[in-house]
Amino acid sequence: MYESYYGFKKTPFMRSIDTKELYQHQDFVEVKHRLKYAMEKRTFAVITGPVGAGKTTVLRCIREELNNNIYTYIYISQSALTPKIFYNEILKQLNLNTVYAKPEAKLMVNKAVLSMFNANKIPVIVVDEAHLLSDAMLEEIRFLINFDMDSMSPLSLILVGQPELRQRLKLRTLEAIAQRVMVNYHLDGLNRPGTEDYILTHLKVAGLGTPLFTDEAINEIFQYTAGIPRKINNLCEKCLLEGYIHEKKLIDDILVKRVIKNEFE
Repeated sequence: MYESYYGFKKTPFMRSIDTKELYQHQDFVEVKHRLKYAMEKRTFAVITGPVGAGKTTVLRCIREELNNNIYTYIYISQSALTPKIFYNEILKQLNLNTVYAKPEAKLMVNKAVLSMFNANKIPVIVVDEAHLLSDAMLEEIRFLINFDMDSMSPLSLILVGQPELRQRLKLRTLEAIAQRVMVNYHLDGLNRPGTEDYILTHLKVAGLGTPLFTDEAINEIFQYTAGIPRKINNLCEKCLLEGYIHEKKLIDDILVKRVIKNEFE
């Protein structure tokens, strides 16, 4: 709707942006390097961050960069994950038959992981929304990474979740799993310059080379979103629609404040 009005070639601030065109700020690049290290070394990693900070986007970016001849990528995201569902989901993504009993499913996963290890392939198991995992499920994950009594590490396991996960792993009851974490990183919101760069990058990717948001508007966007990319996307999208409706060629702070009041408060 507003694309032609502002001269965009495609819609900005969409989640479907090509990973090659993503705004890769310093923290984004750092967490990518740390995760690639964890995968290469077959270690256990924990990545946390608030909702919308870009954790899943980082995973999507890394997934597209992985060499499929070396890595077998398994992504699991379920709010009510149980050990049986966990193991069977791994089997399903490995194109193996699922089974009813958890012990058998676990045994089959262990065999499959060991087979890949012997073939010089690296299984990468990513569990998203890991802050929702029960203590029992976290214990099950500990058993998975405690392969052959800690004598070898045939896979890379990555837990991704909100900040509560980081806090839970500090509990004494979960100390055994926390001690096995080799890569631990918290991805937070962008700073003010980063927020501006993020917005400009999305506008440029959409085909706009001229300023559209005033400095004061970007100040308001940063203040409201705390630099969280998903919040920036949502707010900027609403602002562009509001600007189109009211025939505003420039998005200023007054318009941003009105959108925040009418759409988000």
